[in-house]
Amino acid sequence: MRFFFICPFFFCISVVLSAQEHPPIQVYTSKDYKAETQNWSIFQDDRNYIYVANNEGLLEFNGADWHLYPSPNESILRSVHVIDGLIYTGCNGDFGYWKKDEQGKLDYTSLVKSLDLPLLEDEEFWNIINVEGYILFQSLKRIYIFNTLNESFKIIDSNAIIYKIFDVNGKIYYQNTKEGLFIIDKGEIKLVSNHPILLENRLVNVFPQNNILLLETENDGFFIWDGQKLDKWDIPANSALEKLSVFRSIKLKDGSYMLGTRSNGIVHLTQDGEINFQIDVVNGLSNNTVHWIFEDAEQNIWLALENGINCINMSSPFHIYKDEKGKIGTIYTSILHNGNIYVGTNQGLFFKDYNSDSDFNTIETIQEAVWSLTEIDGVLFCGHDTGTSIVIDGTTKKVQGINQGAWNLKPLRTDKNLILQGNYNGLYILHEVAGNWVLRNKIEGFDLSSRFFEYFDNEIFVSHEYKGIFRIKTDKDFRSVIEVTKDSIIDRELHSSLVGFNNDLLLGFKAGVFKYDMSQKAFIKDSVFSELFEADEYASGKLIPVKESNTLWAFSKRNLNYLSLSSLSGSQRIHRIPWSKALPKGLTGYENVSFLNDNKYLIGTSSGFTLLDLDKIKDKTYTIEINGVSVSTLKGEIHEIVEKDLIGEFDNELNNFSFNFNVVEFDKYLDTEYQYQLIGLQNEWSEWTSNPMTTFENLPYGSYTFKVRARIGNAITENEASYSFSINRPWLLSNTMIGAYVLLVILFSIIMHHIYKGYYRKQRERLLLRTKRELELKELENKQQLMRFNNDKLRQDIESKNRELGISTMSLIKKNEFLNTVKKELQHVDDPKKLKRVIKIIDNNLNNTDDWNLFEEAFNNADKDFLKKMKEQHPSLTSNDLRLCAYLRLNLSSKEIAPLLNISHRSVEVKRYRLRKKLQLEHEASLSDYILEI
Repeated sequence: MRFFFICPFFFCISVVLSAQEHPPIQVYTSKDYKAETQNWSIFQDDRNYIYVANNEGLLEFNGADWHLYPSPNESILRSVHVIDGLIYTGCNGDFGYWKKDEQGKLDYTSLVKSLDLPLLEDEEFWNIINVEGYILFQSLKRIYIFNTLNESFKIIDSNAIIYKIFDVNGKIYYQNTKEGLFIIDKGEIKLVSNHPILLENRLVNVFPQNNILLLETENDGFFIWDGQKLDKWDIPANSALEKLSVFRSIKLKDGSYMLGTRSNGIVHLTQDGEINFQIDVVNGLSNNTVHWIFEDAEQNIWLALENGINCINMSSPFHIYKDEKGKIGTIYTSILHNGNIYVGTNQGLFFKDYNSDSDFNTIETIQEAVWSLTEIDGVLFCGHDTGTSIVIDGTTKKVQGINQGAWNLKPLRTDKNLILQGNYNGLYILHEVAGNWVLRNKIEGFDLSSRFFEYFDNEIFVSHEYKGIFRIKTDKDFRSVIEVTKDSIIDRELHSSLVGFNNDLLLGFKAGVFKYDMSQKAFIKDSVFSELFEADEYASGKLIPVKESNTLWAFSKRNLNYLSLSSLSGSQRIHRIPWSKALPKGLTGYENVSFLNDNKYLIGTSSGFTLLDLDKIKDKTYTIEINGVSVSTLKGEIHEIVEKDLIGEFDNELNNFSFNFNVVEFDKYLDTEYQYQLIGLQNEWSEWTSNPMTTFENLPYGSYTFKVRARIGNAITENEASYSFSINRPWLLSNTMIGAYVLLVILFSIIMHHIYKGYYRKQRERLLLRTKRELELKELENKQQLMRFNNDKLRQDIESKNRELGISTMSLIKKNEFLNTVKKELQHVDDPKKLKRVIKIIDNNLNNTDDWNLFEEAFNNADKDFLKKMKEQHPSLTSNDLRLCAYLRLNLSSKEIAPLLNISHRSVEVKRYRLRKKLQLEHEASLSDYILEI
């Protein structure tokens, strides 16, 4: 297949993109520092705190928080200077100094009032200079010289405006706009020069340069004064400077110059007078009018602007090219080739001269997504959305026959005349014919998109983010596929990559970096390479080899990591460059890094690119401090801590604590994060946070130690700032109250002891009484039981006796009846004499006293004491009466009694009647009842 060149008329540069690389710029707006927009002067103290003269007062910045101290007389602060720990300021009608109190807050002392200085009406102080124990305060009409040793003042008057004063190696110069340039020498005013240029132009600054003076004017640039004549400083920037109106300028520590203009931002000049860069609102400043320029201890440039405060990180390893208008787009690839920087983006191919400040030019023939820029044997190949092109000095020539998008191109090590190309629909082979690269063939048998591919171990490896890893064997001429084997290590892994590095084949994805082992025919995880992907910070598996520096790069959430080889031992080392959240990011999975020169790299982003200079990466140490502690009650009453170095002791109601802390670091692209713990409440460190304060509310009483540390990029502060304090017990838990509680407890215990003692005594008494009663009841029950037993026995005995008595009585009755019957029958016998003796025997038996005695004994056993009671109650009773009473007691009828008494029934009735008389019973009373009731 033939290769065709595109004719020159198909190429032209149609668009010039205006932008430039510049160091990082940190913009602070009035919303950030909470004061007026207009700022006039800036200085730094020995702690690296920044102080700014603002329309509303003095601003203090510790790297984390801004604090405003209102103007002492409610006028605009025009100047600020830090001398021996005191912050001197000048404003309308006053100047003096600020000094920190025990709480770390600034208090103002007016030198004008304390020394009773006579000022001019409406006098403002624009500059403050410190020279050998003297402090100079400059207004537009006077210079006040303050002797710090004896606190005396000397005043220099001027008949014209004193525009500025200048400190040149300890000598003070100032310009009188009517008379020229003067010097203050040993307290004397001497004219240096009244050259017409000095009378017609305002001086911006005076610099020493090789024993001569370099004078900078507002509108005519620089002039050299050698003591005799004034000549123009012949520098390349003269024509540009004549178009600018410069208001402030300083000489930087590296010997270069920074100029601040009235309406064009800042201009950086090299020592040789060449413009290094110019930054204005378009490039990142918040305002084009510069009132003051200050270089701090870390070589950051601070700008006091008409609107805002800006900090430019001159020593930062990062420079930013920002595509403000979106003309370039997201950069996918870049390369430095033949003195030009080429960048391939989603919108086309662009280039610019690397060694100049020229702008990027668009290559019109490629206005589509560009995926790769690869230099092979001095030829620059461009893989883009519609194929492959060769780039020559800003022009392109497309390789004919390729109608599919080309991802990348790589030379085949087995044949230098062949190039393996990965396309949207598989793999292609290019070869060189008569000095021209042309398409030779597509490798038939594999049609998957081949963005990541490598020729390794006589096989072609292809990584597809959605389908996995494929090993492809082809014929020896690379025309068709013999075998395709899918590797099992991954199946679907978005943002993975496959690269060759130092004769190794590497696969990068979330699980780490795996190296292909030819003996095992498998990818094995490599512990060193895997350190490129931090487990907790993984963002993308894209590996980026840079052959010019023999390094391997990878991105994580917080770092840009790269692996380098030691030049002596060849050992591998992982480097981590903090990648701030504020830095522009590239498209995930399309990250790219290209080598420029001198350890400088270009990193493509979604809005331009970032230039990285590894030589500017320095290891720094940081310290953290607690700059404020406040305590408050639940009602919101705030009390400031007086001595942060002492252990604080607070009342119990002051139990809400707020801590402010900071690290003095002004690099825009170094993220500062804090971690803290409150020993006594939480002994574990908190999560990292960017918030430079924390609050603990409603703390219980006890002793605490607050500790805080910081992480600046990847560097941990050398120290842990701490503050110890204690919260007293509440009044109800104070020592006095505890003593009272102890006494109350003791008293209560004694009282309760007595109460319980009495209670248990009563309980014991009640228990004893109850026991006694129970015993008595038991005894009573026993007695009753015994009584019942005895009664039962008595009853049984009585019943027995009654039975015996009844039997006896009945026996007597029957015996007597029988004898009487016998007697009656015998009386009818004819011979009474013969029976007389028998009847006498019968009568004797009928009147036998033994029967009565036996009856009486039985009766007394059955009814004890009855006869005795009858006798006692009725002494007149005879034995026969008692005998009748006994029979009546037995409830015997008169008929039954008659045989017992051996008398007739009538006689019994008579005896009953007589007995009633003796007993003196009433007529209606029953004798039997009376007898029975006794």
